[in-house]
Amino acid sequence: MERLASSVSAAAGVAVPPVPVRRLDRKLNSIATGRYTPDDFVIADAKDADMAFGRTCAGPAAGSGRYQTRGEYLTAIRTLVAQGELDIVLTSASNGQRLAREGTLQDETLAIRANDTTDIWNNRGGGYTTAPSRPFRSADLAAIAPFCDLVLYSMTFNNILDYDLATLEAYGQFRAEAAALGIRHFLEVFNPNAAADLDPGQVGAFVNDSIIRALAGITDEQRPLFLKVVYNGPGALAELADYDPSVVVGVLGGSAGTTRDTFELLHQAERHGARVALFGRKIQHAESQLDLVGLMRPVLRGELSPADAVRAYHEDLARAEIAARRPLEADLEVTDPALRAG
Repeated sequence: MERLASSVSAAAGVAVPPVPVRRLDRKLNSIATGRYTPDDFVIADAKDADMAFGRTCAGPAAGSGRYQTRGEYLTAIRTLVAQGELDIVLTSASNGQRLAREGTLQDETLAIRANDTTDIWNNRGGGYTTAPSRPFRSADLAAIAPFCDLVLYSMTFNNILDYDLATLEAYGQFRAEAAALGIRHFLEVFNPNAAADLDPGQVGAFVNDSIIRALAGITDEQRPLFLKVVYNGPGALAELADYDPSVVVGVLGGSAGTTRDTFELLHQAERHGARVALFGRKIQHAESQLDLVGLMRPVLRGELSPADAVRAYHEDLARAEIAARRPLEADLEVTDPALRAG
């Protein structure tokens, strides 16, 4: 909307200040032009869990026996944004609209989850996540466009023709609608949630081929800004990142795991070609979200090893008199099998 207003004013001969380029776009430009440094690595916080977990999205309130409220969830987002380390904050449309109205984000980029496929429906007592993913979209892009120009679109392939075909057809409809509204997107591709006849050892290759095949038929104007994929080990990530340098590859955080898992994923992903990390539960479930995020850039720069970052994090917790969920030695363990392979 700012770009449109500037164009109209310029056409009328009215002097207007240039629209500032946000930090995300500056970083993506550095990556695209071969000037990448670890400071250009994009750190995103996924605060869109209300689209998946409903009432439990913000996690338990410490020592209260209840789950945090929407207000507490929004407060946590504002606090992290004020820290200045995040490049992207991903939210639901309802929370993103609230933040945009407040003017919470400045140089950071707001992104909205554009679709909520059935494989992320994590209702308490429900079983949707075990059925093959079906495309579904709650968000109305026309309603989002006035306050946000970047959305996340997610897909899940299960090696089941009818389901995967429906997934791709829905993505095509979304792209056309987004392009007409001037909305950009980044693409999240989950690992299969209910795969048919797929060897577990071929999951990384299957997902890579699904992505490359899907993007091959899309022109630059409708391509995603970057990808968000599961870290399926160093080989799978490097294969995807090396195939086409014009496609920026990022990783998703997955389950909370240990603090070592968080820093190890960041370290390994960057080393094997990722240039974006979008962490949800890894940040949301941390004892101190601010301290965890504050240590990410030193790990990316090589100033701290993942293990040293865990030790520094526990020192920060002790200084703030925040109880750690795990003893230091347990929190230093790498528990994700894909990370152990790296």
